[in-house]
Amino acid sequence: VQLQASGGGLVQAGGSLRLSCAASGRSIRSYFMGWFRQAPGKEREFVLGINWNGASTYSADSVKGRFTISRDNAKNTVYLEMNSLKPEDTAVYYCAVGGSTSERVSAWGQGTLVTVSS
Repeated sequence: VQLQASGGGLVQAGGSLRLSCAASGRSIRSYFMGWFRQAPGKEREFVLGINWNGASTYSADSVKGRFTISRDNAKNTVYLEMNSLKPEDTAVYYCAVGGSTSERVSAWGQGTLVTVSS
C-alpha cells in the first residue's frame, strides 16, 4: 500500500488544519491507521490512531481535546483534524498503517510539514 499525506502548511497559533492521507494499491479498511509526527531534533512520536471501523480512537495526551482522527473507508482515506494549534505542534506528520508504535507500522506515508507560528 502507498500512502499520500497532504494538507500541511503554515498556520498561526490557535489556528486549524486538516490533514488527509490517501491510500492506494490496497484497501486499508481492515487496518488500524495512525498519525505520527517528528519535530526537528526529536524522535518520531505517535499522535492519534483509529481502528478499522472508526469505532475506537487513541490519542497522545499532548493532543487530546485538540486533534481528531477519522476515516472514510469508501475513499480509502484517513484524516487528522487539528485545532487550537500550538508552536510545539510544528513537525512533519506521517500517516501509517498498522499500529500505534513504529515497530507495528507496516507502511508509512511520505510526511507533510506543519508549521505553527507564535
